[in-house]
Amino acid sequence: MSTPRKTFFATLGTFADVFGSAAAVSNAVEAGRAPKAKHLRTLGIDPGAFRSIGKL
Repeated sequence: MSTPRKTFFATLGTFADVFGSAAAVSNAVEAGRAPKAKHLRTLGIDPGAFRSIGKL
């Protein structure tokens, strides 16, 4: 069973992963580069779908 302390640090780690991925994707897009697939997946975005944005 998880202790409150372990749960807190697990949640904090997840928050840091999501926030870091959001910053990485934002920076890549602003610089005109494709973001890394792992960052997109962390945010729940399909990398293939993201890369097809704007292509008709």
